[in-house]
Amino acid sequence: MRTKSFEKHYYLMLLPGLVWIFIFKIVPMFGLAMAFENFNPGKGIFGSRWVGLDNFVYLFQLNDSKTIFFNTLFIALLKIVGNLVIPLLVALMINELRLHFFKRGVQTVVYLPHFLSWVILAGVILDVFAFHGPINSIRSYFGQAPIIFFARADLFVPLVVSSDVWREFGFKAVIYLAALTGISPELYEAAAIDGANRFQRIAYVTIPGISTTIILLVVLSLGDVLNANFDQIFNLYNPLVYSTGDIIDTWVYRAGLLQMQYGLATAVGLLKSVIGFAMISLSYYLAGKFANYNIF
Repeated sequence: MRTKSFEKHYYLMLLPGLVWIFIFKIVPMFGLAMAFENFNPGKGIFGSRWVGLDNFVYLFQLNDSKTIFFNTLFIALLKIVGNLVIPLLVALMINELRLHFFKRGVQTVVYLPHFLSWVILAGVILDVFAFHGPINSIRSYFGQAPIIFFARADLFVPLVVSSDVWREFGFKAVIYLAALTGISPELYEAAAIDGANRFQRIAYVTIPGISTTIILLVVLSLGDVLNANFDQIFNLYNPLVYSTGDIIDTWVYRAGLLQMQYGLATAVGLLKSVIGFAMISLSYYLAGKFANYNIF
């Protein structure tokens, strides 16, 4: 009886979260019908004309479709690589620090950008790279002409990727640092006795010791191949960089809310969701196969 009573309390604790999921995640799913309609807000979902797959056919006839899918995939892949490699290197460097107070201070400093929204960070980044900002002031000091960084399509992707990695590398390094604590100090002592220097101990003890964690993070990152971060790009981009910076989410925002092409925008969003679901399913399969990670 007591066990059943405890179970009821657990279900009651879950209830607010389940209600939130139902209202904001399940109910909006009915709006996917707009992807197969010539949606008219005045007639609603049930009154709008059904067009089947016409929105999807029209999508792939647009010149913009190739651009936004390529930009999304390209930016997302660069972010995935950067957010896997840089946090690993940072975690290895922090792990080598011997002064504990300095080690904790470094960890705290590199964590901080993660907790700031892109609305704030975008304003800071735009000011830093502005025409009369600090970066151009340094360039002028060395005799270089000022650049309007965020008006150049060729510079937009490097700036977006590097700023995203800068924001996240400290927080993502926590996972690697947690994995590093599971390596026995005796392995390092044995390697030192055998004459291994610091770099050899990293290569033959540290990296193999966290290889499962590295594989797991690489595999799970496959679910983000079409997630280039709408918040960041929306706050940084402008029409001058659409050729390299316009992604699926920003295009859907403009087509759906600004140009009122509701059916077409919903079709693009649905296509992205289906591909994302397939990649997430694949990533969990690979995680279970190569890293012994299962959620079911």
